[in-house]
Amino acid sequence: MKTTLEIPGPLFRKAKAIAARQGRTLKQLVQEALSEKIARVDGVSREQKPWMLLAGGLKHLHSENRRIERVIEAEFENIEPEDRQ
Repeated sequence: MKTTLEIPGPLFRKAKAIAARQGRTLKQLVQEALSEKIARVDGVSREQKPWMLLAGGLKHLHSENRRIERVIEAEFENIEPEDRQ
């Protein structure tokens, strides 16, 4: 479908330059950028913060981090009090 968009001059020039450097058309760049933006919005619930896209992917390490912290604390119990400085 064809449409008309108003794009600020500086943004248009930057997009055109990026497309040229990549050997693509501005049309291809805009289509890809719009598709990526829509995919991100569709994949994120409205309640989720944007930074959770990255940090939320580490949720599976939470229990492992807790286990490592327990091991470290147990080892510190073996250190003589005078050596803890």
